[in-house]
Amino acid sequence: MSRIGRLPIQVPAGVDVTLDGRTITVTGPKGTLTRDLPPRMALEREGDVITVSRPTENKLDKSLHGLTRTLVNNMVVGVTTGYRKGLEIVGVGYRAQKVGNNLQLALGYSHPVEIVAPEGISFELDTPLKLAVVGIDKELVGQMAAKIRATRKPEPYKGKGVRYAGEKVRRKAGKAGKIGGKK
Repeated sequence: MSRIGRLPIQVPAGVDVTLDGRTITVTGPKGTLTRDLPPRMALEREGDVITVSRPTENKLDKSLHGLTRTLVNNMVVGVTTGYRKGLEIVGVGYRAQKVGNNLQLALGYSHPVEIVAPEGISFELDTPLKLAVVGIDKELVGQMAAKIRATRKPEPYKGKGVRYAGEKVRRKAGKAGKIGGKK
């Protein structure tokens, strides 16, 4: 049995879960999320606990079992507490600023890079060098953070670029000089 798939999902007070065929809708204090689940997985709700079960022991059903349980749990956590992914900007002259709901990044290019916030995502700036992507959909928060990081990935020689908060960038040694002077 899947170790993750067999864990029950606790539904906190104030969260409404609706099952309609293979579509699940989770509504909470932060918003509403809807997702189509794999048709082979069965969800049962007993009071404030949701369990996911699989029909057979084949490899596909085993992998979908844990995935389905995690997707539903992420929806419940998202509408109650939400998700936040921190980013850091390293480099002289590199900075971020909010323009309306969008994010404008100065990353050493000849033009500022504009990141448009999709529905359900907001950007928080602690300082011009520290920002966060905030939302209720874990997948979308991670995707937007990866998109921002991809605008200028951290390079290994000076460590300049956009990185996740707490990410360690492996540094390389620079070019070795010639010994002995001119030839």
